[in-house]
This record gives sequence, structure tokens and C-alpha cells, in this order.
Amino acid sequence: MSRDDGLHYDDDPVDLTEIERSGRPQRKSLLRRFFGVLTVLFSLMFLGLVAASAAILWVFWTYGKGLPDYHQLATYEPPVATRIHAGNGALLAEHATEKRVFVPVEAMPPLLVQAFLSAEDKAFYSHFGIDPRALVRATVTNAMNYGTGRRPIGASTITQQVTKNFLLTNEVSIDRKIKEAILSLRMERAFTKDQILGLYLNEIYLGLGSYGVAAAALNYFDKALDQLTLDEMAYLAALPKAPANYHPIRRSDAARARRNWVLTQMVENGFISEGRARVAAGQSIEVAVQTGYDSTDAPYFAEEVRRDIVEKFGEDMLYSGGLSVRTTLDPALHQAARTALEQGLEALDRRQGWRGPLESYDGSDDIEAVLASHESGMLDNHFAAIVTEVTKDQAQIRLRDGQPGRIPFKLAFWAYPPRDEDGVRPQPLADLRDALAIGDIVMVQPPVATPDLIRDGFEPEQEDWSLSQRPLVEGAIVALDPHTGRLLAMSGGYNYRDSEFNRAVQALRQPGSAFKPFVYLAALDQGYNPTTRILDAPLVVDQGQGKPKWKPANYTRRFYGPSIMRVGIEKSRNLMTARLAMNLGMDEIQDYARRFGLNDNLPPLLSMSLGAGETTLIRLTAAYGMLVNGGKKITPSLIDRVQDRHGKTIYRHDLRDCKGCTDEDGWSGQEVPDLADIRPQLTEPASAFQMVSMLEGVIKRGTGRRIDSLDLVVAGKTGTTNDNTNGWFIGFT
Repeated sequence: MSRDDGLHYDDDPVDLTEIERSGRPQRKSLLRRFFGVLTVLFSLMFLGLVAASAAILWVFWTYGKGLPDYHQLATYEPPVATRIHAGNGALLAEHATEKRVFVPVEAMPPLLVQAFLSAEDKAFYSHFGIDPRALVRATVTNAMNYGTGRRPIGASTITQQVTKNFLLTNEVSIDRKIKEAILSLRMERAFTKDQILGLYLNEIYLGLGSYGVAAAALNYFDKALDQLTLDEMAYLAALPKAPANYHPIRRSDAARARRNWVLTQMVENGFISEGRARVAAGQSIEVAVQTGYDSTDAPYFAEEVRRDIVEKFGEDMLYSGGLSVRTTLDPALHQAARTALEQGLEALDRRQGWRGPLESYDGSDDIEAVLASHESGMLDNHFAAIVTEVTKDQAQIRLRDGQPGRIPFKLAFWAYPPRDEDGVRPQPLADLRDALAIGDIVMVQPPVATPDLIRDGFEPEQEDWSLSQRPLVEGAIVALDPHTGRLLAMSGGYNYRDSEFNRAVQALRQPGSAFKPFVYLAALDQGYNPTTRILDAPLVVDQGQGKPKWKPANYTRRFYGPSIMRVGIEKSRNLMTARLAMNLGMDEIQDYARRFGLNDNLPPLLSMSLGAGETTLIRLTAAYGMLVNGGKKITPSLIDRVQDRHGKTIYRHDLRDCKGCTDEDGWSGQEVPDLADIRPQLTEPASAFQMVSMLEGVIKRGTGRRIDSLDLVVAGKTGTTNDNTNGWFIGFT
């Protein structure tokens, strides 16, 4: 029913079809809007992707230009230490700006490599130079830790670290990180993973001056890589981030904690079991004591070798070339020579008297510090001690760390005062209290078996020490092979810590009578013989207007008339030698001095024939060697052979051509090669033989008679200068 008021009432019929038709356009509109939104989103994503790609391309284009050439790493040779060895292979010294021993990664223990991968980059073998997951993890973690004071964690891969260490700088900037990422991606395409890992493990700094894992193993544990234990490997792997923070002694707790963290990571990565990690984590970090030498301590010799290497090859090769230097040093002979020099200088100094204690302790400073300060410059077997009690016959002493000891009178009998101004020696010491007092700081050493003690049958007790003092007189000693010139032993002073000046090589001194054999040798070459008579009588030489007459004299102040040349050299007669030089002419003497390497510019003065010119111990010793070998020229040498880092010989002292010595088939009973003698002949062999015979007489009947007590056939010559300023002995057996 309808009404005329135009209103719709509930009881009016509704047209449902018409309503449905009106709802369809609304649904279509919603769908259109939905798809429109999707289209916009996809468009934005596409545009974003295009923009991101463009940005990445721009970054690669902008930052990829002018980057370092990473291909150079294919032929990279890291700086390697030069190692100097004695003749028996013992290590004498190492020289390096970066102490490194290069080891190929395939020669490293797998467990060591796994330790470093666990600590530094566990995904190394699966990522492409950059580890996105590690980057996201680091970003999230650092964001969460912001403001907490915790150290930010990094996400650099081993490849990125290699890139930074070899090709870039340590600059902290976005630019550097972008370049690092680009180079890392390129390196991953150009090198194998093992090549990259090898560069890393040989270059990384691990503290204590160690570059690379092999050098670190030696410095920390005194071991080769294949000798390391699991806990030691884990400790080394804990060091790359900050070696100083995990110092094994100064920061032992942090070091153990970091090492144990590495062990935990190795367990999580499946490299070791939990039980094995637990055992390793319980180990303390034991650092080996490094001496810097094997068994032979030859600082003067090693320093002279260093100078020689620099002169031959330059400093770069010495400090980074990885040279292997085989020297001529005979360790046993060198130790005997060094001991002889030290004991000889000490014995000479004791004969001059006791100069008093190092200081008198007043109790104001810590006694341990006082003793340590005095020991810093002493020889290794010499120590500082304080006198705690003294009687007539002995003194009680205390060394560092409270060690007690005793100085018996027999080991201090020489401690009388020095000679007075007139050179008069005081009375022998009768009471030890006249030399020592309570509180005296003195130098002591283990008992020395002097001839007097041996003769008296004195046997020191375990607690006994000898009173000692630093000699005022210096000296040097050299032992040389007369046929090759190889230096077998050389010590250039009493104590290298006190003075690095090498008196065997650097000190120009007057040889005195030790020069005379070369005057007599010149005469032998001119037809003289050992029985030729030379007048031993006063000699006066006019030195020119306004200058005093030169009047040489024998050390005995006597004249002996005509005497044979053999006696002249045996008794070291100055007048005979000067008259002989006058007869020969100083030009001849100059020639022999130059020929035998004694002095290249000897002044043409007659006094030079008596040894007034200057030379060095090593030159004079080599010259005597040329007498021994029959007059053949030799050149003193410290180095037998030098090899480069690849084992190629780049220097050899012996230049003789040995045909057949390098036969690849080795020794098979063939004839021994005959090596040609290429040494120049400097004098007549007969003259050299006669000179050696005359020098034997010096020991049997002349100025060297004290040496005749040795059960050996010895020849040699003494030499002294005015006021005993220089004292020499050059000899051979």
C-alpha cells in the first residue's frame, strides 16, 4: 500500500535487485584503488632499485678509479729478518725492521689456521670478500650498545684486513671503507682463499715486535709452528685485535679470557671438542725467555758482520731482505778467546792494585735497586754484592735476592792500594779489613783458577766468590785461519755493553816491535839470511834543521856489536832493525807495509821501522798469516756465504772455481777436484819460511819465552811502545 506523503514506510516492499546493482561499482572502485597502490609500490621499489643500482654503479665508478694495483700482491715478498749464523749454524744475531719468518699457509698446522678463522672470520671460505650477515649483526649490536660504553664490534673480513694492511691506510673514514670493500671484492676474484689467508697470517702484527704467526711463535713460546700446543695457538689467534691488551704478563687475566673465548669459538665451529677446549683453557700462558742468541754470544763479531752486509748489499737488504748469512766464527774457539781476553785484562788490572769499592752504602736507598744499578753494565758472570761482615781472613757478602756469599782472603789477596806517584808498590795485603768495610758495594765473580791458587792447592767452597773490579786497560783478540783469512774468533773489547768500539778493527795503534818481522822479511828477499850480521851500535840520525837528532836505543840500554839477524829479531834489537831499514831504504819498508796490508801510507821515516806507524789488530794478524802460509796474500773475512730468501747464493768469499763440485748426481767416488790456488804471491816462499823459523826463536830464546811453557811449537812476536801504551803479541802454532 502506498501513501501520498512520499515517505517510505517499513511495510513498503523493497527492490533488492536495484540495491545489488548500486553496490557493484563500489567493489570495482576498491579493487582499482588496491591495484593502483600495488602499482605505485612496485614502481617505487623499481625506481628505488634503479636508484640503488645507479648509486652502486656511481660508487664503483667514483671510488674504483685510481685504486692501488692489487695484482702486485701476487708477487709480494714480505720484509723478512736477516739471520746471521756462526760456522756451526748457531744463531748470532737477527736484523729486521719487522721481525718476520715467512711460512706458506699450506705448511701451517691446520688447527692454527682454524683458530684464526674462529677468532677473526669464521665465514672466510664462504663469503665473497664482504660478509653481509656479519655486517648486519655488527650494525644491530652496535646500535643496541650505543651509549653503554661497550667497545663497538667490527665486521671486517680477513680479505678486508689484507686490503687495508697491504693497499690502504688506517684512516678512519667512509671513503676508506668503500675503497676497502671494492678492493676486497676484486681481490676475491683474482686470488684464491688460501693465497689471501697466507698473506694475512704472514703479515698480521701480533705484539712483541712479531709480524706473522711464525715470528710470534718464536717470540712468545720459542717454538716452531708445528711445535705449538692448542692453548698456544688459541692465544696467538687472540692477539690480532689488540696485542697490547692481551699481554701474557702485564694483562694475564685478559689474555687468558680472550684465549678461552677463541677456544669456545673453535668448539662452536666444530674444529675441536668441548673436552679438548676445556683442557686447553686450564693451561696458563707460559712465555719463553728469549736471549736473542743460541749458544754463542759474539756481539763485536756480529756487529762487524752487520756493517759488512750493509756495505755489500745495503740497509734495505739487511733489514728486510731475509738474507741467510753463514759466518766464519768458530763458537768454541771464540768463547775460549773471549774468556782469555777478559781474564787477561782482569789479571793485568789486579796487578795494579785495588781502587776501592763501587760505593759505600748508607742505607738511604733500596739495596736491591742499588745492586741492580751496578750490575747493568757488568759481564754476565759478574755481580754486585754488599759487604755485611769482614774479618782479617774473609768477608761475608750478600748478593741480589738475598743470596749469601763469602770472599776468602785467597780470592782477594791482590787488593792492596795502587802504586804511589813514584811507582812504588805498597806492601802486600795482610788483613782484608784494610781493603773492605761493612757497607761496601763491590763486584764479585765466580772463583778464577789463577796460577797462584793452583800452585797453592786452594779449592774454593760453593759459597766463595772472587773480589773483582772493572779493568781500566782495554784490549782485543783475533784468531784467523792463515791460509784463507777466515776470522775464527774476534772480541773487540772487555765489555760490549760498556763500549761498542771494536778495538780489533777500528783502533789504529802503533805495533811497536811487532812490525819488525816485515823489515827483516824485506832483507831476506834482498839476499840477506838469518845469519847475516848487522851492527848493534849507537845510531844518530839527522832529522833536519831545527830538529833534535833521532837516537834509537835498545830496551836494555846496551849495545851488542855485530849480531846475526836471528838474534836481532829474537831479542827485538831496535838498533839492528833501524840500521837494517836504513840499508834497505824506507821506500822498501813502505812497499812491504803496503803489500802486506799493514799501512797504505806509511811515512818514510826511519822510526816507522820500529813500529811507530799505525795499524789495526786485524791487519797485523792477517799480515802474520801471510808469513805462515808461505807468502800468499789473504784478505780477512767474516763471511763465508750469503744466501737470499730463496736460498740462492749471492755472495761467496772463496772465489775458486770448483769444477765438478756441483755434480747433480752427488759424490760417487770420482776423483777429488783439484782447486787452483789463485792467491797472489807477496814474498819468496823461502823468505817466509826463514821468517817463521826466526819467530820460533822469539819464543824459545827471546822476548816471548813465557809462552814456551805451552806444550806446543809456537812462533810469534811481542810488541810494546813507549811507556807501555800498547802491548801486542801475534803468534801461531
